[in-house]
Amino acid sequence: MRLTCAGVVCAFFLLESVYVLADVESVDNARNALGKKEGDADSAQALAEVFQAAEKSYTLLKEGERTLTYGIDYSLVRDTIIETVRTGEDSFSVVGQSEAQHTFTNSFTFDYGVWNNLTFSIRLPFVAKYDTERDLSAYSLGDISASLRWQPWNAQRGKPVTTLYASVGLPTGDSPYDSEAQDNLSSGSGNYSISAGVNLSYVIDPVVLFGSLGYTYNFPIKNINQVRGGRLLKSVNTGSALSFNMGFAYALSYDVSLAASYQMAYNLAPEFEFEDATLEGREQTSALMNFSLGLRTSPDYIVNVNAGFGLTEDSPDVLLGLSMPLDIAGLKPE
Repeated sequence: MRLTCAGVVCAFFLLESVYVLADVESVDNARNALGKKEGDADSAQALAEVFQAAEKSYTLLKEGERTLTYGIDYSLVRDTIIETVRTGEDSFSVVGQSEAQHTFTNSFTFDYGVWNNLTFSIRLPFVAKYDTERDLSAYSLGDISASLRWQPWNAQRGKPVTTLYASVGLPTGDSPYDSEAQDNLSSGSGNYSISAGVNLSYVIDPVVLFGSLGYTYNFPIKNINQVRGGRLLKSVNTGSALSFNMGFAYALSYDVSLAASYQMAYNLAPEFEFEDATLEGREQTSALMNFSLGLRTSPDYIVNVNAGFGLTEDSPDVLLGLSMPLDIAGLKPE
C-alpha cells in the first residue's frame, strides 16, 4: 500500500492533534487533582476548628446541635499554712503547716445549641485529690456548673465577634466547711456562685485573637459550726472575684494548632464570722500562663493538650490538661 504526500501530511497532523488533545487532557486531569474537592478543608474552616478546640468557651453551636467533651486536668499547689490557734482563754500559738495538693479532675461537658446564637452547657466534674505532705486523700463529685453563651450580633468580616455568658455554680462537691479542714480534703467550694461576662474574638488569618472579662459573685455560707484554731466558725463570705483573659490561637497546619493565653483573677478579701469575733482575710491575685496544642486525629475530631504554670503565690504551681470529643450514638442530630 502506497501513501501519497497529501496522505502523509494528513497523517502527521492527525497524530499531532492526538498529542495535543492528550496533553490538554493530562493538564486538565492534573488541575482537577490539585483542585479543592467538596469536603476538603480550607483556611477559614481550619482556623475556625483551631479556635473552637483552643478556647471552647468562645464557640457557639448550631440550633439542635449537641456535643459531649471529656477532659482530664491536673494541678499542683504547694503552700505553707500559718494559723493562729487558741491554747487558753487569753493565749494563742502560731502553727505552720506545709501542704502539697495534687488534684485530678475528670469532667464531662455537654453542650446544646438552643438557637444558632445561644448555647447551653453543663459540666459534671469528678475530683481525686491527694495531699502528700499530710498523707490525705479524697474522691468525690465536684461542683456542677451550668452556663449560657449568647451572641447578640451576627459575625461580620473585619469586625470582632462578641459573646455574652452567664453561669451558675452549685455546691455539689464536698465543702471545706462541713468538717475539720485539718483532717479532710474538699472537692468543692461549699457555696453557690453566679458569673457573668463578655468574650471577644477577632480573626487575622491565620490567627484568632481573643479576650474576656468576667465577674463572679459568691454567696455567703451560713450555719457552719466548725471549729477552726480553737474558735467556732459560724459563717463565711468568700468574696467576689474579677477575671481577665487574653490570648491567641494559630493554625500551624490543617492538623496541628497552637494557642497561648494569659489568665488573671482578683478575689476580694473574705470575711470569717466566729462566735466571738469577725476576721477579715487577705485579698488574692492569681495569674496563669497556659499553652495548648491541638492535634487533628480524624477529619471531625481534635484532641487538645495544654500545660501551664502559675505566676503568683496564690496560683497553682503546675497545670496539665487533655480534652477530646466523645462520639456517642444518638448524640448527634439526624
